[in-house]
Amino acid sequence: MAKNYKSAGVDIKAGDDFVEKLKIKVRSTYNNGVVSEIGSFSGLFDGRLDDYKHPLLVASTDGVGTKLKVAFMMNKHNTVGEDLVNHCVNDIAVCGAEPLFFLDYFATGKLNPNVGEEVLDGIIRGCRMNGCALIGGETAEMPGIYNNNEYDLAGTIIGVVEKSKLIDGSKIKEGDNLIAIPSNGLHTNGYSLAREVLFERYEIDDFIEDLGMKLGDCLLTVHRSYLNVIKIIKEITGIHGISHITGGGIKNNTMRIVPKGLELDIDWFSWDRPAIFQLIQRQGEVAEDEMRQTFNLGVGLVIVASPRSTEKIINTLLEIGEKPFLIGKVIAK
Repeated sequence: MAKNYKSAGVDIKAGDDFVEKLKIKVRSTYNNGVVSEIGSFSGLFDGRLDDYKHPLLVASTDGVGTKLKVAFMMNKHNTVGEDLVNHCVNDIAVCGAEPLFFLDYFATGKLNPNVGEEVLDGIIRGCRMNGCALIGGETAEMPGIYNNNEYDLAGTIIGVVEKSKLIDGSKIKEGDNLIAIPSNGLHTNGYSLAREVLFERYEIDDFIEDLGMKLGDCLLTVHRSYLNVIKIIKEITGIHGISHITGGGIKNNTMRIVPKGLELDIDWFSWDRPAIFQLIQRQGEVAEDEMRQTFNLGVGLVIVASPRSTEKIINTLLEIGEKPFLIGKVIAK
């Protein structure tokens, strides 16, 4: 029997039909900078940034990790794309940047157009909410690499910040305060440990009293975007650094922006940890040090600020409905 690409597991026409169907949705993310059409070899974005005197382009790439396994178990695929965009947006927003455009990578063993559309709907929703244009991406069928009912997801974001307004941690000093902004769950980190612990005892659809919801719904809670929060506070004098708490936990992520010779003094019991983290630690008998370096423990952002500006920052955050709390200080080593 004659062989062809389709018999080998790759359906080019199905992929083309998938892209064509979603063009209108993707265009809904476009802004004035987009100058290319969907389907060309690359996305084009106008580099004339008239509002900037010395623009710095800021880039980041990330994935959703094994949170995807939870999406597979629940057969719910319309949130992980938003997770991806928000994670990438936060990674550039912490240095004061605002997003310009986004590129996605979606790879699967066999393309299921309905699943693919759900995933892309989440990406589009995330882009629109963050004012970010989706100008290109890649949809790949890779039989033999991925199972037919599974996929991987990654994205790249490009943003811009005025050089004079860059927030890079270089101004952090001894005595600065650490102001935390809450997370709304695991975000997109720690799922390998969380799944190992929780699914030894619970099923994905189990309602857990401590969580007030089904386990799967809790684990698929969408990773917050902090872009609008950062936009509001970043002009306040005395903000010396901002860290996005991802893999590695609160201390390791924040130390990435702390100058040499300084350390963090964190009061780990100064806030109430969300129930999901308490459940994981209790059920898995997970050591405290392991919890601290694996999970965000209820802290999504850490703002490093001068003592003089701390009250103003906290009051500003309270005014916009946030619930900030102090978790420690910067100290000398």
